[in-house]
Amino acid sequence: MIVRGAVLREMGLPGPYAESRPLRIEELELAPPGPGELLVRIRAAGLCHSDLSVIDGSRPRVMPMLLGHEATGEVVRSEAPGFAVGDSVAFAFVPACGECGPCAEGRAALCEPGAAANTAGTLLSGVRRLDGVHHHLGVSGFADHAVVSARSAVKIDPSLPPEIAALFGCAVMTGVGAVVNTAQVRAGRSAVVFGLGGVGLSALLGAALVGAHPLVAVDVVPSKLALAESLGATHTVRAGEGAVEEVREATSGGADYAFETVGNAKVLEQAYAATRRGGTTVTVGLPHPSQSFSVPAVSLVAEERTVKGSYLGSSVPSRDIPRYIALYQAGRLPVDRLLSATVGLDDLNQAFDNLAAGTSVRQVLLF
Repeated sequence: MIVRGAVLREMGLPGPYAESRPLRIEELELAPPGPGELLVRIRAAGLCHSDLSVIDGSRPRVMPMLLGHEATGEVVRSEAPGFAVGDSVAFAFVPACGECGPCAEGRAALCEPGAAANTAGTLLSGVRRLDGVHHHLGVSGFADHAVVSARSAVKIDPSLPPEIAALFGCAVMTGVGAVVNTAQVRAGRSAVVFGLGGVGLSALLGAALVGAHPLVAVDVVPSKLALAESLGATHTVRAGEGAVEEVREATSGGADYAFETVGNAKVLEQAYAATRRGGTTVTVGLPHPSQSFSVPAVSLVAEERTVKGSYLGSSVPSRDIPRYIALYQAGRLPVDRLLSATVGLDDLNQAFDNLAAGTSVRQVLLF
């Protein structure tokens, strides 16, 4: 079938993207699904910094590529057991084979065949269903239809609005998961979140959900700090010089848990410095592969500090996405507050300018 989608053929074009137009809306041939795969009509797809990182070249991927990985849709053809035509699904950006070592240990985010497929720009089976174009993280959600591995899909409540449902596949799963899965924050422990994009604010929602206190939010954008305060932050701090000391003061000497969601090594160092003795720093953002960070080595031992990475929120998507949706529906996880705007396919380049400028939290492409 012929699909219409946003294709990136060259990374690193200069902004503003509304002028350089790195994303080109093209018609492409999409082959039918093979065994274990689904054809899905995409209903909505979120614009994430991980997409922006491919566009600006800081997260290199094989080219050309049809972008979009945080999405939701309706199954229109199933070649996989457990899925039927009409099912509503959200996608996970790491397809989990269920058989490799990490999958057997319940660490779906570290699936080895899934990682290899994502690097190669293919589906989990190793094939491409897009003619001459690579898949983005097994999803390629910036198109009206997608073929995906059933291992990338999770059935969800069909009553959920698509512009909200899309957010659970990346922002919510990554941010909330970093709190409840990776760090396992306990009620009454202090936490700070550096960076208030979709993932950072999701981490803030997760920390508020589990009862972290005090809860500090750090960013450079005043409107995001105000939003964080309305979502449960007890303190807000303007990022920059002096931010670490302000966090330490707000948390009586340093936070028990610090979450870095910016994808910047310098911010990671600040997050580490903002924790107390025995504190845990969780890094969620994806920096350029050339970046490195340093910490006082002795503090890891003498102060029993911990640095942990969190990918996909250390989640098991089939378990966690339905749980987080249920919490949203119960009014305990106000994910809808993250939605900044909805856009059309032809508006994507301008929308990524907005994302790069930090003027939006989560914009969602609607079909």
